[in-house]
Amino acid sequence: MDSLSGFVVFNRVAETRSFVAAGQSLGITASAVGKRVARLESRLGVRLFHRSTRSITLTAEGTMFLERSRRILAEIEATEQELSQASETPRGRLRVSMPQVTRLVMPALAEFMALYPQVELDLDFSDRMVDIVGEGFDVVMRGGQPVDSRLSAKFLGHFQHRLVASPEYLRERGTPLHPRDLAAHTCLHYRFPSNGKLETWPLRQEHPEQAYDIPISMVCNHVETRVCFALNHRGITCLPDFNVGRELANGSLVSVLDDFMERRGSFYLLWPSGRQMPPKLRVFIDFMLERVFNRTGN
Repeated sequence: MDSLSGFVVFNRVAETRSFVAAGQSLGITASAVGKRVARLESRLGVRLFHRSTRSITLTAEGTMFLERSRRILAEIEATEQELSQASETPRGRLRVSMPQVTRLVMPALAEFMALYPQVELDLDFSDRMVDIVGEGFDVVMRGGQPVDSRLSAKFLGHFQHRLVASPEYLRERGTPLHPRDLAAHTCLHYRFPSNGKLETWPLRQEHPEQAYDIPISMVCNHVETRVCFALNHRGITCLPDFNVGRELANGSLVSVLDDFMERRGSFYLLWPSGRQMPPKLRVFIDFMLERVFNRTGN
């Protein structure tokens, strides 16, 4: 049992890269975390972490041990789940990764938490492509068609991109009637945190070899910032429709160039294949399919 406890503590440190954060999540002190890691290293005869005053990183041996220990803990968890299937009560920690689409999912997540209080939601909001199996996630929500054969998938729904601005901005600067008109406007762009690239505005081009001149007046990696800037008459930005549904409905923002917008996005829920689905995961998938599907309007 001491070895199993060491596995759990080691995995949490590897996830959080912090003795303090690992201790807080496990309900023990950072000192106790450090002692258990040290005992585990002593028993194995290798160093699992590089430690400095500013960071904790895995050694090569630690990386190998993390992969093995995750499989061991997953098998133990699967066994526990099988033994408790009779009760069918959703419970336990559920690790979920989602893109930064808080307006779309937060109401549903809050409602899920109220309905299933025994499920401990561990939420990671990130636009990076996580390794679902390697990083130990139970389920992720991602855009685009799934390509990983190790994963099961459920389609959530489509969304549409919109170019939006405030009525005040358009009264002052004029309403663009063609993508060429954007050259005379203040344009607010999004940079993907994962690769540093700017998001392309999905405008239909009359001549594919001739790109439109879209000024880069402001760049950020945060959706709400662009919503705020647009509401404060700072320019035109490209956003998924679910991020500006309220603003479009109440008229504080309006969409432009709708006839030229051609790309439609999609969301999927993904989870590791080949495992018996525990009740906590089954109810989460069913719940999100019902709530998010309706919220995307599909």
